[in-house]
Amino acid sequence: MIKLNFDKMGGLIPAVVQDYESGEVLMVGFMNPQAWETTLKTGKATFYSRTRDTLWTKGLTSGNVQVVKEIRVDCDDDTVLLKVTQVGGAACHTGHRSCFYKHVNADRSVTVIGRPLFDPKEVYKK
Repeated sequence: MIKLNFDKMGGLIPAVVQDYESGEVLMVGFMNPQAWETTLKTGKATFYSRTRDTLWTKGLTSGNVQVVKEIRVDCDDDTVLLKVTQVGGAACHTGHRSCFYKHVNADRSVTVIGRPLFDPKEVYKK
């Protein structure tokens, strides 16, 4: 059984989330030991929210769950790569498919790539 190193970042490790089929990077989250164990147990990507100071399983509110198909761990055992099936199409809380929808141009301006797949105000009732 692999033992991850949660010591370097105050008990957290980065978790890069990638679409299992296309390889597109969907998001980056953080895991504590409980999020890691929950992900392994349930097969659904679970993270630690630094903002809310709590665990959250991706998609419980929005329905856009990430079903884990494969897990890879880096050479230092302190970062994980989750290859997932993105249920519902959108990984980002803004409604976009990926959290990486802002393209930085040569002149440092930003171009938004794609359109949101859902309205966050409707989904999160904020």
